[in-house]
Amino acid sequence: MGNDSPVDVASQNAPAGGNAGDRRPGATHRRQNLRLAARVPLTLRVAAALLLTAIVACACGTAPASRPAALRSPSRAAAPPATPSPSASPSPSPKAHRHKAKASAAESPSARPAPPPGAAQPTGPVVAAGCQDTFVPAYFYASSDWTQAIDTRPAPAVMLLNVDSGPGTAPQSHFQTLTRQAQAAGITVLGYSSTEYGAKPIASVEAEISDYKSWYGVNGIFLDLTQGTSGELSYYQQLADYIRANVPGGVVWLNVGAYPAQSFMSVANTVMVFEGSYSSYVSDQVPGWVSQYSPSHFANVLYATPQSDFDSAVNLSRTRSRAGFLFVTDLSGSGNPYGAMPSYWSQEAATIGKC
Repeated sequence: MGNDSPVDVASQNAPAGGNAGDRRPGATHRRQNLRLAARVPLTLRVAAALLLTAIVACACGTAPASRPAALRSPSRAAAPPATPSPSASPSPSPKAHRHKAKASAAESPSARPAPPPGAAQPTGPVVAAGCQDTFVPAYFYASSDWTQAIDTRPAPAVMLLNVDSGPGTAPQSHFQTLTRQAQAAGITVLGYSSTEYGAKPIASVEAEISDYKSWYGVNGIFLDLTQGTSGELSYYQQLADYIRANVPGGVVWLNVGAYPAQSFMSVANTVMVFEGSYSSYVSDQVPGWVSQYSPSHFANVLYATPQSDFDSAVNLSRTRSRAGFLFVTDLSGSGNPYGAMPSYWSQEAATIGKC
């Protein structure tokens, strides 16, 4: 894959679909998720599905006519490095944005209480006082998009790597090269792994963590579809411990997409507490305990944000949400909002990366 020409997967339109079937009992749904479900291609994972289709197309020398309909369950068996070929091409796993269960900030505390503000917290990329950093969900194949992010000054603090809704079944030289380039620019690269709201076996997530470490040398892991309620705290604590024990300097990000039980703040370096449209962000409610923590503990993702609303979005993220990490894009949530870089990326990098 390393010798494949860049493919602009953002130009392939993903069909829209519904999310109503993903509602969890007793939960409030208000966001689309940075991860993806098998029914409708509306997610970050769609980008991974499209990019692998594009990779196969590059090997064939022709553009794909359509996204394969077959779904593949990732194999955990180790495989030697290989370049996809027409005779043995993997079937990508298109999944859809799902509304996630919103963890209530007012729920009863768990057995592991949140540490006091003065207690030691997990450390990772840290936002300087009064500053804010960009990060990029790099769910695209095109080298040009990766290069645009990597060559930005100031560079984004973090990039999220998702090869195939996880590390895939074999190392891909294309992403190995891009990961090294990002790290050489001082960017923290986190590998993507979905936890299925805590329902995915821990051993399966740990296997993906190990593959990311050995194949791509990532700096940590982005755990998606996080269920931020106290009953799942021990599950995520065990995974965070595994990451830090097996990835040197392992950084842990959790994507709850809403404010979790406060006890989760002791588990992760950073918690993604909002992922949704700008129109939803305007009315987002921020719990009072947020002020007890450094902005480095919080990340926000906003899609469907017109350039005319960009300055307002950034202002809200700083004055109300206290988000140390921010990604804003004008791409619509009805397709794949992470399939390419924002059209106003230069403005975004200069604005958000400026203290």
